[in-house]
Amino acid sequence: MLEVDTQARSKPAHPVPEEGLSIAEAARRTGVSVHTLRYYERAGLVVSPVGRTTGGQRRYHGVDLKWIVICTKMRATGMPIKAIRRYAQLVSAGVGNEQERLALLEAHRAEVAAKLAEIQENLRLIDHKIDVYRGRLAAGDADQLWAPSQPADAR
Repeated sequence: MLEVDTQARSKPAHPVPEEGLSIAEAARRTGVSVHTLRYYERAGLVVSPVGRTTGGQRRYHGVDLKWIVICTKMRATGMPIKAIRRYAQLVSAGVGNEQERLALLEAHRAEVAAKLAEIQENLRLIDHKIDVYRGRLAAGDADQLWAPSQPADAR
């Protein structure tokens, strides 16, 4: 069973017709390009084969859209394609590998948390610099802010 937090989507969910959606409509609903959808399929990132019409056109169903959202969010957090592929393989394999899935997700979460901590540290520096500039501008001595002087031969 595929579990997705559908509340996390910014757009209201519309029912997917029984015959499925075209690749263009699936792209529109998931917010990724048609090219990305094809790439996900080629790269082995989907958990089940995408349906096809008798004419060979892709047809996406609700579970496909939910999985695309998962892949997109994992990728947005920096999860490597190789790891997403492994996760998709584990999900596709079905029951019995939940511990491995959990380990994969926990390892990725730790990496994301470390990146967030680094970004927060960098943000504190930016906030400090903003405070310095605001203070100097308010005091009327912004011209005292440090600026490296140019070498004589660069003038």
